[in-house]
Amino acid sequence: MPSEVKSASTEQLNLLAGEMREEIFRTVSSCGGHLSSNLGIVELTIALHRVFDFPKDKIVFDVGHQCYPHKLLSGRAKLFHTLRKEGGLSGFPKRAESPYDCYETGHAGTAVSAALGIAKARDLKGEDFSVIALVGDGSFQNGLIFEALNSVSLLNSPILIILNDNGMSISPTVGGTQEILDGLKHSAENVRLFEKFGLEYIGIADGNDFSSLLPALERAKERIKEKTVLLHVVTKKGRGYPFAENAPAETHGLSPKPVPREEYSTALGEELTALAEKDSRIVAITAAMTDSLGLRPFFRAFPERSFDVGICEEHASVLAAALAAEGMRPYYAIYSTFLQRAFDEVIHDVCGQNLPVTFCIDRAGIVGADGETHQGIFDLSYLSLIPNLTIAVPANIAELRAMLRMSADFGAPLAIRYPKAGTQGMCKPFAMGEWELLRSTTSDIVMLAAGERCLDLAQHLLKRARAHGMDFTLVNARFVKPLDEKFLASLEQKQVVTLEDNVLAGGFGDAVARALRGTDCNVHSFGFGDVFIPHGEPASLAVKYGLDPEKIYALIEELYARG
Repeated sequence: MPSEVKSASTEQLNLLAGEMREEIFRTVSSCGGHLSSNLGIVELTIALHRVFDFPKDKIVFDVGHQCYPHKLLSGRAKLFHTLRKEGGLSGFPKRAESPYDCYETGHAGTAVSAALGIAKARDLKGEDFSVIALVGDGSFQNGLIFEALNSVSLLNSPILIILNDNGMSISPTVGGTQEILDGLKHSAENVRLFEKFGLEYIGIADGNDFSSLLPALERAKERIKEKTVLLHVVTKKGRGYPFAENAPAETHGLSPKPVPREEYSTALGEELTALAEKDSRIVAITAAMTDSLGLRPFFRAFPERSFDVGICEEHASVLAAALAAEGMRPYYAIYSTFLQRAFDEVIHDVCGQNLPVTFCIDRAGIVGADGETHQGIFDLSYLSLIPNLTIAVPANIAELRAMLRMSADFGAPLAIRYPKAGTQGMCKPFAMGEWELLRSTTSDIVMLAAGERCLDLAQHLLKRARAHGMDFTLVNARFVKPLDEKFLASLEQKQVVTLEDNVLAGGFGDAVARALRGTDCNVHSFGFGDVFIPHGEPASLAVKYGLDPEKIYALIEELYARG
C-alpha cells in the first residue's frame, strides 16, 4: 500500500480516500471507536505516507485515537475488522503491533515531547530520518505542549509539528489558545509568537485537499533539515459523512451497539442541575468533555457557573480548589484515567487545603475497547493514600444521586467513582462513611463488595452458593475511604473476601487488610493484578485479569468446607 500511494495520481488518491472512509465507517459501526476524528484526517494521512518514508521516518500521534487511516496504510488493512476487539488491533498506536507505530499515545499533549526525544536520540546516534508530531488543536490547549515547545530551541533537534486544526477536541475547542490558533489565519503577530519558540511557521494548508497538502508537506520536509517547523493544516472533523460533519462531538466516539443500561453521567447532569437550582454555590467544571460527562443540562441552565477549560486537567483541579476556597461548591467531572494527570494538584491544592471539591469520576474500572491508556483501574489506589479525601463507590445510580445530594454540605474533599453505565436501583438513607449490610448469616464468610460491578458479581455468587447449600454475609462497601471501622470492629466472621474493580496494590482490599491486621480475620482480596490491561470486552477482561467468578466461588467452597 505505501508504494502504491507514492506513485498514485491525485485522482487515485481521492478514490483511495473515499475507500478508506468507507472502511473506517463500516468498521467503527461494527466495533465502535473514534469516528469523526478519523474521517477528518484521511487525506492528511495519505499525504504523509506519500511524502515521508515510514517506518524509517517516525510519526507520533496526539492524542492517538486518530491513527485509523495510518493503520490502514501500514499493512494492517486485512486486520482492520478486528479493531478494538480482544486480541485484535488496538484503537491507539501500539509499538508491539507494528514498526509503523513508534510511540504509544492515549492522553493529550505528549506528542511534541515524544517527537523531540526521538529526534534527539536520532541525532546522538548519528542517524538520518524525519520525525513528525501530528497534534490536534484540542491538544494545543494542554500545558505539556508548551513545556515541549519551550525545549525546541534548547534541544536543537529539528522535528515537524503538524497542527491538525478542526476546531474540536471531544467538545468544541475553547479558550485563549484557540483564539491564537484562529488568529494565525489572519494575523502575522500570532505567527511571531510561535517563531519565538524557535519554530518556522508554514500555513495554512487545506488538510482535506491534496493539491494544497502535498506541496506544503514537501516544503516542510525540506525545511526540517535546518529547524523545527510548525505546519498548520485545517481539516473537517467527520469529513465525507454529513451526519458526522454536523455532529462532530456526538460522533467522536461510538459504541458498537446501544448501551442497554442507564448511564451514570445522565444522572450526574440531572442531579447537579437540580441541586444548583437551590444552591447558588454549586459550579461545574470539565476538561473538554461536557457532553460525555453528562454536564450539558447544567451548562445550559447555568452558563455563568459552568467551566469547560479544555484539555487542562491540572488547571481544572486548581481552579476547583480556588473556587472552593472562596466559598463555592465545585463539582469536577472527569474520566478516571484523565484524573491521573492531576494527581499533584489533587494532593496539594485540594486535599492539602481540605477544600470541599467533589470529583465525579466516570469510567472507573475496566473501560474495555480503548485499552491500556483508558482503563480506570488505578484511582482507588492513587486516591486512597491522600489525607482528607473521602472516596465513595455507589452501588447503583440511585445511590450516586444520594451521594451528590449529601456532598453539597459535606465541607471536605470527596471523590465519587462509578462505571459508565449501571442500574437505577434503590437507595436507603445512609451516613457518610457507612456501609450497608445486604445479607446477614451465621456463615463464617463475609464478602465486602465495592461498587456496582462488584456487587453484581457478589449477588450472582451468593445466589449460586445458596443453590448449593452454602451462604455468606454480603456488604455494600460504598465507602473505600474512610472504611466503616465500626462495622469492621463488629465483625464476627473470620473469613473476609473483598471485591474491587481496581488494581489490588494499594486498593480497597489492601485497606481492609491493614484495618484488620492484628485480628484473627483472614482477608482474601480479588481485583486486578500488577499489569496493564489491554483492549477488549470489559466482562471478559475482568474475568481474565482478576475478577474470575470461578476462582472466587472455588474459594467460597474451600472456606465453607473448613467450617
